[in-house]
Amino acid sequence: MTAATTERRAASLEIRAKGRRLEGYAATFGTETRIGDRFDEVIMPGAFSASLTARGDILALVDHDPARVLARTRSGSLRLSEDGHGLAFSLDVPDTTAGRDVLALAERGDLGGMSFGFAVRQGGESWQGDRRELRALDLFEVSIVSAFPAYPETSIAARARLTNAPRLAIARRHLELMEATR
Repeated sequence: MTAATTERRAASLEIRAKGRRLEGYAATFGTETRIGDRFDEVIMPGAFSASLTARGDILALVDHDPARVLARTRSGSLRLSEDGHGLAFSLDVPDTTAGRDVLALAERGDLGGMSFGFAVRQGGESWQGDRRELRALDLFEVSIVSAFPAYPETSIAARARLTNAPRLAIARRHLELMEATR
Protein backbone atom coordinates (compact mmCIF):
# COMPACT_ATOMS: atom_id res chain seq x y z
CA MET A 1 0.00 0.00 0.00
CA THR A 2 1.18 3.53 -0.64
CA ALA A 3 0.83 6.50 1.69
CA ALA A 4 -1.93 7.85 -0.57
CA THR A 5 -4.13 4.77 -0.17
CA THR A 6 -6.83 5.14 2.47
CA GLU A 7 -7.62 1.91 4.29
CA ARG A 8 -10.28 1.13 6.85
CA ARG A 9 -10.29 -1.42 9.64
CA ALA A 10 -13.14 -2.31 11.95
CA ALA A 11 -13.33 -4.22 15.20
CA SER A 12 -16.03 -5.60 17.43
CA LEU A 13 -16.82 -3.79 20.63
CA GLU A 14 -18.30 -4.05 24.04
CA ILE A 15 -20.87 -1.35 24.84
CA ARG A 16 -22.27 -0.06 28.11
CA ALA A 17 -24.57 2.94 27.69
CA LYS A 18 -24.29 5.30 30.65
CA GLY A 19 -24.76 8.74 29.17
CA ARG A 20 -23.59 11.07 26.42
CA ARG A 21 -19.91 10.16 26.22
CA LEU A 22 -18.49 7.20 24.33
CA GLU A 23 -15.14 5.81 25.39
CA GLY A 24 -13.11 2.83 24.40
CA TYR A 25 -10.56 1.61 21.87
CA ALA A 26 -10.74 2.24 18.13
CA ALA A 27 -7.77 -0.09 17.56
CA THR A 28 -5.81 -2.53 19.69
CA PHE A 29 -2.15 -3.41 19.52
CA GLY A 30 -0.80 -6.90 18.97
CA THR A 31 -4.11 -8.41 17.85
CA GLU A 32 -3.68 -10.35 14.63
CA THR A 33 -6.63 -10.38 12.26
CA ARG A 34 -7.29 -11.73 8.78
CA ILE A 35 -7.99 -9.05 6.16
CA GLY A 36 -10.39 -10.70 3.73
CA ASP A 37 -8.73 -13.76 2.32
CA ARG A 38 -5.60 -11.81 1.43
CA PHE A 39 -3.35 -11.44 4.49
CA ASP A 40 -3.02 -11.27 8.27
CA GLU A 41 -2.44 -7.91 9.91
CA VAL A 42 -1.32 -6.65 13.31
CA ILE A 43 -1.06 -3.07 14.60
CA MET A 44 2.11 -2.38 16.54
CA PRO A 45 2.39 -0.07 19.58
CA GLY A 46 3.14 3.50 18.51
CA ALA A 47 1.53 3.14 15.08
CA PHE A 48 -0.66 6.22 15.64
CA SER A 49 1.88 8.37 17.51
CA ALA A 50 2.88 10.56 14.52
CA SER A 51 -0.77 11.39 13.77
CA LEU A 52 -1.49 12.18 17.40
CA THR A 53 1.66 14.29 17.77
CA ALA A 54 0.85 16.28 14.62
CA ARG A 55 -2.43 17.33 16.25
CA GLY A 56 -4.28 17.34 12.92
CA ASP A 57 -8.06 17.34 12.83
CA ILE A 58 -9.34 13.77 13.14
CA LEU A 59 -13.03 12.91 12.84
CA ALA A 60 -15.36 10.58 14.72
CA LEU A 61 -18.01 9.32 12.28
CA VAL A 62 -20.81 6.81 12.01
CA ASP A 63 -19.99 4.07 9.47
CA HIS A 64 -17.23 6.18 7.84
CA ASP A 65 -19.93 8.59 6.61
CA PRO A 66 -18.68 12.22 6.58
CA ALA A 67 -22.30 13.39 6.68
CA ARG A 68 -22.68 11.72 10.11
CA VAL A 69 -20.06 13.50 12.21
CA LEU A 70 -20.11 12.74 15.92
CA ALA A 71 -17.00 14.62 17.08
CA ARG A 72 -13.61 15.99 16.03
CA THR A 73 -10.27 16.64 17.64
CA ARG A 74 -10.14 20.28 16.49
CA SER A 75 -13.19 21.21 18.58
CA GLY A 76 -12.08 19.08 21.52
CA SER A 77 -15.16 16.86 21.34
CA LEU A 78 -12.95 13.90 20.32
CA ARG A 79 -9.91 12.95 22.38
CA LEU A 80 -7.44 10.30 21.21
CA SER A 81 -4.41 8.75 22.87
CA GLU A 82 -2.24 5.67 22.71
CA ASP A 83 -1.60 3.45 25.69
CA GLY A 84 -0.27 -0.06 26.06
CA HIS A 85 -3.55 -1.56 24.86
CA GLY A 86 -4.18 0.53 21.72
CA LEU A 87 -5.75 3.70 20.33
CA ALA A 88 -8.04 4.99 23.07
CA PHE A 89 -10.81 7.45 22.32
CA SER A 90 -13.32 9.52 24.22
CA LEU A 91 -16.00 11.49 22.40
CA ASP A 92 -18.81 13.74 23.50
CA VAL A 93 -21.93 12.59 21.66
CA PRO A 94 -23.86 15.48 20.08
CA ASP A 95 -27.60 15.96 20.44
CA THR A 96 -28.14 15.24 16.74
CA THR A 97 -30.01 12.51 14.94
CA ALA A 98 -26.77 10.55 14.45
CA GLY A 99 -25.76 11.04 18.08
CA ARG A 100 -29.13 9.99 19.46
CA ASP A 101 -29.20 6.96 17.14
CA VAL A 102 -25.73 5.84 18.26
CA LEU A 103 -26.65 6.17 21.93
CA ALA A 104 -29.90 4.24 21.45
CA LEU A 105 -28.04 1.43 19.67
CA ALA A 106 -25.32 1.45 22.35
CA GLU A 107 -27.90 1.08 25.10
CA ARG A 108 -29.38 -1.96 23.34
CA GLY A 109 -25.99 -3.49 22.56
CA ASP A 110 -26.66 -3.35 18.83
CA LEU A 111 -23.50 -1.65 17.56
CA GLY A 112 -21.05 -3.79 15.62
CA GLY A 113 -17.69 -2.25 16.39
CA MET A 114 -15.16 0.52 16.03
CA SER A 115 -13.23 1.26 12.89
CA PHE A 116 -10.57 3.67 11.72
CA GLY A 117 -9.56 5.19 8.38
CA PHE A 118 -5.82 5.46 7.75
CA ALA A 119 -2.98 5.53 5.26
CA VAL A 120 0.32 3.76 5.81
CA ARG A 121 3.18 6.24 6.21
CA GLN A 122 6.35 5.84 4.14
CA GLY A 123 8.16 2.84 5.63
CA GLY A 124 5.32 2.30 8.09
CA GLU A 125 4.68 -1.36 7.33
CA SER A 126 6.66 -4.56 7.23
CA TRP A 127 5.78 -7.86 5.61
CA GLN A 128 6.72 -11.40 6.52
CA GLY A 129 5.04 -13.66 3.98
CA ASP A 130 1.31 -12.90 4.13
CA ARG A 131 1.55 -11.13 7.52
CA ARG A 132 1.66 -7.33 7.64
CA GLU A 133 2.74 -5.30 10.65
CA LEU A 134 1.48 -1.72 10.75
CA ARG A 135 4.08 0.48 12.45
CA ALA A 136 3.34 4.08 11.34
CA LEU A 137 -0.06 5.33 10.17
CA ASP A 138 -1.72 8.59 9.21
CA LEU A 139 -5.06 8.51 11.02
CA PHE A 140 -7.95 10.34 9.32
CA GLU A 141 -10.97 9.18 11.29
CA VAL A 142 -12.42 6.75 13.77
CA SER A 143 -15.92 5.39 13.20
CA ILE A 144 -18.61 3.62 15.10
CA VAL A 145 -19.74 0.86 12.75
CA SER A 146 -23.01 -1.02 12.58
CA ALA A 147 -21.67 -4.49 11.81
CA PHE A 148 -18.91 -6.85 10.68
CA PRO A 149 -15.71 -5.67 12.36
CA ALA A 150 -12.21 -6.78 11.38
CA TYR A 151 -10.50 -6.41 14.77
CA PRO A 152 -12.30 -8.23 17.62
CA GLU A 153 -10.66 -6.51 20.61
CA THR A 154 -11.85 -2.88 20.50
CA SER A 155 -14.31 -1.52 23.03
CA ILE A 156 -16.72 1.34 23.56
CA ALA A 157 -18.71 2.53 26.54
CA ALA A 158 -21.14 5.42 27.00
CA ARG A 159 -20.54 7.95 29.79
CA ALA A 160 -22.53 10.97 30.99
CA ARG A 161 -21.30 14.36 29.70
CA LEU A 162 -21.84 16.46 26.60
CA THR A 163 -19.70 19.41 25.58
CA ASN A 164 -19.04 20.91 22.16
CA ALA A 165 -21.13 19.67 19.23
CA PRO A 166 -18.93 19.14 16.14
CA ARG A 167 -19.33 21.24 13.01
CA LEU A 168 -20.20 19.59 9.72
CA ALA A 169 -17.46 21.50 7.91
CA ILE A 170 -15.11 18.60 8.68
CA ALA A 171 -17.17 16.44 6.35
CA ARG A 172 -15.88 18.51 3.43
CA ARG A 173 -12.27 17.90 4.53
CA HIS A 174 -12.85 14.18 4.82
CA LEU A 175 -14.43 14.00 1.37
CA GLU A 176 -11.47 15.88 -0.07
CA LEU A 177 -9.09 13.41 1.59
CA MET A 178 -11.08 10.47 0.28
CA GLU A 179 -11.10 11.90 -3.26
CA ALA A 180 -7.37 12.66 -3.14
CA THR A 181 -6.60 9.04 -2.27
CA ARG A 182 -8.60 7.49 -5.10
